[in-house]
Amino acid sequence: MITEAQAHQALLEFLRSQDRPLWQHHLTLTRLVVRAFRLGRSALIQTATRPATYRLSYLAAALLWPDAVVLVTPEFHHESLLTVDIPRLLGAFGVTKAVQTGEQMPPEFQGLWVTTPETWLGDRLSACGGFPPQIPTLIDPADDWAQLTRQHLTLTLTPQDWDALWRSWLAHPDQPDPQQIILNLYQSITQAIRRRPSNPYHSHPLNPEELDQLTTLHEQLPPAPLPPPWEQFRQQWPQPGQLHWASRNAATQQVNLHLAPIEVDQPLRGIWEQQPIVLMGGFLGLETNKGHRYRQQLGLGDWMQVKFSPQRQNDYIQLYIPDRMPLPNTRDFQPRLLDQVLRLCRGGMISQRRSHRHPPDWIAPLKRPVVVIVDDVPLRGQVAATVAAEFGSVVKVEQKGLAPEGILVCGWTFWRCHQEALPLPQLLIIATLPLPSMENPLVAGRVRHYKHQHQDWFHYYLLPVAMQELQRAIVPVREVQGVVALLDNRVNHRSYGAKILTALEPMARVNTIDFV
Repeated sequence: MITEAQAHQALLEFLRSQDRPLWQHHLTLTRLVVRAFRLGRSALIQTATRPATYRLSYLAAALLWPDAVVLVTPEFHHESLLTVDIPRLLGAFGVTKAVQTGEQMPPEFQGLWVTTPETWLGDRLSACGGFPPQIPTLIDPADDWAQLTRQHLTLTLTPQDWDALWRSWLAHPDQPDPQQIILNLYQSITQAIRRRPSNPYHSHPLNPEELDQLTTLHEQLPPAPLPPPWEQFRQQWPQPGQLHWASRNAATQQVNLHLAPIEVDQPLRGIWEQQPIVLMGGFLGLETNKGHRYRQQLGLGDWMQVKFSPQRQNDYIQLYIPDRMPLPNTRDFQPRLLDQVLRLCRGGMISQRRSHRHPPDWIAPLKRPVVVIVDDVPLRGQVAATVAAEFGSVVKVEQKGLAPEGILVCGWTFWRCHQEALPLPQLLIIATLPLPSMENPLVAGRVRHYKHQHQDWFHYYLLPVAMQELQRAIVPVREVQGVVALLDNRVNHRSYGAKILTALEPMARVNTIDFV
């Protein structure tokens, strides 16, 4: 069994051989992971940076550990891990350890097994036994683990499932006429959904009348066996704390019905007890109340908890928030937003256009892309068209291939999913705070649930989600000490603005600029 000191020394010698700046907490994180493995005690670690920055730490611990280790990480990380990071560490340490990927780990395997969150979580929740118990397990990143679990537990009813239920019902002649109950109900709900105005999420909450109709259907379902997923529907529908919504395919107009639990802590509690776990993520909400909300969401027990913070000297951002911007829900916001985006892009593009005048001293000459985050789809199109009219083909809309001098216009989801594969931006322009939209039926359903529980749904749910999204979005800008322009004036005029600013620390606030 390797000790923390031995892992520390091995990684230290490797880091000394590198000729580039490295994350300052590598050695500490390695010791923490080895300690968790040695004691068999789970740990929760917030790194405040991107996985690519800190993954050498836990890989060193996993490769030096003499027994089997499971690494749970998204598939798009696998190629870099298997072809670059792991071979480099194995060569430096002079050790031999088998490394494999797959959906089922053999019980006798003693190396490092790499798998995806969807595979591991699905196996654990369904008790398939694809991964032996008591194997130390690393999960990175775990920022969206609650959302991933909810997605896995979501029950979806397609038109084909309704047809299968109808055919199954015909096998029970003692039951009421399925034509009147099943087909009429499905047609009634789908026609009502198709009449509703479209939204960016292509989803709609079910109204009370539709919920009552589905409750009646649940009560009239014939005895088992029912075709999947109707058997799961029978079990899940009566349970309290459920989200119910319908999605509509914009091209085919096909309507699917969905059912998912609001909270996922109960199904997760059992899987944490099966092995020591090290959960890692950039921003897990550990800044407030000692991470109580995150632990509560995932049903975590008395885990060791560590929070790393950005370095004030090296990881600060330059933050610009105009104090006279109209609020986002006013008619004056759009023209002012377009004007600000153009002026900011011009400030960064000056050196590229060979101007004799100097850009503002808080924006260095543009060496990396500008990223403009606009979540509202129509407004995003207007911003992209306006910027492209001046800067031409360097402007891309939600495209991964971005030139070093390019300008990317995208939404929050695109930036979150692809920021690791894109060049580091020197200027990040944020149109509005990433507060979850009430147009999203999952958001609206959770808000109703928290209201019924007499909870402060804004500070308990919406604001923490927005703060985490902001923190994750600006991490690449920290690495180059770049500029973040936040054009949502609610930060200056709402009571929660101070919490937003605290979440963006460390930063150097800039209140006035001199644009060309």
